[in-house]
Amino acid sequence: MAAIAQQGPSENWSSRLTFLMASIGFSVGLGNIWRFPYVTGENGGAAFVLVYLACAVCIGVPLVMSEWAIGRRSKGAASAAGSFKELATQNKLSSRWSGVGGMAIAAVFMMMLTYTVITGWTLDYFTMAIVGEFNQINAEQSKSVFDDLMADPIRLLFWHSIVIIAIVLINARGLQGGIEKAVKILMPSLLICMVVMVLYAGFVGDMDAAVSFLLTPDFSKITGKTFLVALGQAFFSIGIAMAVMVTYGSYLSKDTSITQNAFIVVFADTFVAMLAGFAIFPLVFAHGLTPDAGAGLVFQVLPIALGDLPGGQFFTAIFFLLLIAAAFTSCIGNFEPIIAWTAEKFSMTRKKASYSSGLVMWLLGITSVLSLNALKDFHPFGFINLFEGKTIFENFDYISASILLPLGGLLTAIFVGWRVPAKEMQEELGLKRTAFVIWQVLIKYVVPIAIIIVFISGITS
Repeated sequence: MAAIAQQGPSENWSSRLTFLMASIGFSVGLGNIWRFPYVTGENGGAAFVLVYLACAVCIGVPLVMSEWAIGRRSKGAASAAGSFKELATQNKLSSRWSGVGGMAIAAVFMMMLTYTVITGWTLDYFTMAIVGEFNQINAEQSKSVFDDLMADPIRLLFWHSIVIIAIVLINARGLQGGIEKAVKILMPSLLICMVVMVLYAGFVGDMDAAVSFLLTPDFSKITGKTFLVALGQAFFSIGIAMAVMVTYGSYLSKDTSITQNAFIVVFADTFVAMLAGFAIFPLVFAHGLTPDAGAGLVFQVLPIALGDLPGGQFFTAIFFLLLIAAAFTSCIGNFEPIIAWTAEKFSMTRKKASYSSGLVMWLLGITSVLSLNALKDFHPFGFINLFEGKTIFENFDYISASILLPLGGLLTAIFVGWRVPAKEMQEELGLKRTAFVIWQVLIKYVVPIAIIIVFISGITS
């Protein structure tokens, strides 16, 4: 504990702005720019956006507030597991509540075993865009480019290694020396690239069709599935139950408003996701392509849309540079709770914890890389119906996103809503009576019910 006490909780964010940039940077990742546009396209556009916004406010905000409160209240620990245990101990509750933090750390670790690989795709596509690989490309050629990348383990491993090395070097430098400096570069870069792409899409694409698609809701398209997908997207995009917000909360000063900043982060996250839609859909509609192209929207459909436009080579590179910035801000955030837990568990310095965690993540990430090609027919848990037909890569993604995150969110809501004394939570959140009652209703009833529905749907679909 002594080692992390010097490297973790004794550190604080240098300013509210850097805290917000890091929190927004963690939330704003591939979930916003890669996943949000295609799930919006698959689920009816504006109607889905409204449902998503409701889920983000009613589910995302209370949970983000709760996670920051847990981290800040238990200042003696930096890791999510340590924070849950510390707060439980303070209130004479079972130390087993530390398992909720441990579950979140396991979830974010598994997620990183796929996220670093996908981040590598963005680097590869950026290099291809620079040399004009996507100029005048058609659908068949675009699919071939993506398939060739997936089939090349050496190429994938190279980029996976670059990503791991980069985040290890950044996080090893500490909160102010590494994370803050990185987000001060990455976040402005992301926003500049995003604005450039929206303006470009407005000039050369069909912005009217995109505006209608994203802002004119057709409520007949809202089904039970819409709510389930929207809530799942909120978890994935905002970063709920990933241990990151708890760890970031442990670096938070007492005079920082948790409530105000939670709304800022959630709305900024949603705003960037909408900007991504306005950058992508005008190009998609202008070329007669379908907005419901699924996960291939960014990596297979968009290069076609950009490939034959004026300045397409340059703007394709800008777009994938945008993806790189988004992916790295999330990777940096995701890696932090893993480092904090490793340092706390094994009494390591931050640097040693960063290097050792990075090495383990790199080694296990190789299995994700190989499951896209050499081991694509290997289904390790195929004997279990729930995991039938899933590769190693798909298992990491499914277990983390569909099982651990919902369970972690549910248990977090139960912990702060039902076990930690209300007076303590009200004090930490700094809410007046009416606002606190609203938070209580959401965290005690609305959040658990919604998560249970999503969880059951996830494991039965």
